Amino acid sequence: MRYLGLIFKNALRNRRRSLLTISSLAMSLCVLGVLMALYYALFHGEAPKSQMLRVVTRHKVAIAFAMPIYYRDRIAGLPGVKQVCTWQWFGGQYKDEDRDRSKFFPRFGVEADRFFDVYPDYRVPVEQQLAFKRDIASAMLGQTLAKNQGIKLGDKIKIKGNIFPFDLDLTVRAIYDSDIDSDSLYFPIKYLEEALKARGSHRSYAGTFTSLVATPEDVPRVAKAIDEMFANAEEPTHTESEYAFGLSFLSFLGNIKLALISICGAVTFTILLVAGNTMAMSVRERVREVGILKTLGFTPGMVIGLLLGESAVISLLGGGLGLLLANGLVGVLRHGPAIVQQTKTLTLQPPVLAILVGFSVFIGLSSALVPAWRAAHTPILEALKNAD
Repeated sequence: MRYLGLIFKNALRNRRRSLLTISSLAMSLCVLGVLMALYYALFHGEAPKSQMLRVVTRHKVAIAFAMPIYYRDRIAGLPGVKQVCTWQWFGGQYKDEDRDRSKFFPRFGVEADRFFDVYPDYRVPVEQQLAFKRDIASAMLGQTLAKNQGIKLGDKIKIKGNIFPFDLDLTVRAIYDSDIDSDSLYFPIKYLEEALKARGSHRSYAGTFTSLVATPEDVPRVAKAIDEMFANAEEPTHTESEYAFGLSFLSFLGNIKLALISICGAVTFTILLVAGNTMAMSVRERVREVGILKTLGFTPGMVIGLLLGESAVISLLGGGLGLLLANGLVGVLRHGPAIVQQTKTLTLQPPVLAILVGFSVFIGLSSALVPAWRAAHTPILEALKNAD
């Protein structure tokens, strides 16, 4: 601590080099911070309280396969199940979304009478809830979706069918707010049923069933009971928590866990190379100065401490700036389109912050250790002869 002022002064003596080094460390740690925050949220985060009581049932083979609608009543009869809501993905095309991907958003048919029982965390004014339930051709949009598309209550929305052989002609009756989803469109599933009946189809199907259970402890038991009940049926099921169901969509993108770890490893290796090269250059230019310090009574241990301290100061400055940038970028991702629901709660958690701060210190110390050791143990005469 006696030489803290000297350490700071020497760390910033070459301002251009220090600024470039701090900037490169900041950008690298920003990327590393965002990746680690995403990894933590996806694979070590906890489900939001609103999701802890919900399980999702889909076809065992793939979510693209439908299940008979009567599964709903059999699931509702299981102990621990409070309510069940049927979902059906509609797909379709809104305006010119083939050319403008900002026009794309999820569209689901749901049981309007049951939806708000299963999803009490979807905040909708009572009068809008009633209007959504009464009108079979109504639509309910998330606040973010309504804002981005410039849609308001009473507007007409037409979705051209591509999976189903008909179009949706809907009127916006409700706009909801939710912490986990605000980018979707919902409409009464009765619309689908009536449209299919008009075309000669009298058998109703469902894409998924979402069940509200009594306690979080009931989730694994209910999921197992549902799958056992339909194990020998023509359409077997796969049931999991809503949180796990959301993560399952990442499997379509490949091994996300391995990809994130690989990128983090590449970024770490790059940071070590940049910091190591910078510190080696800095120490090599100061071998003569080190010799003078040793003639003044500085021991090799003191010299190593000074050089390591300078490197640690630079890495901590870069790390601090990188954390600020990462926190801002995480905020942007949190308020952007939801790739999976976990991105809606994306933050730099304390474990991630602790790892990044520790990593900053490790980068500073490890990159300077070898050059500092060599400089500190260079004989005084040889150091003073150095002309760099």
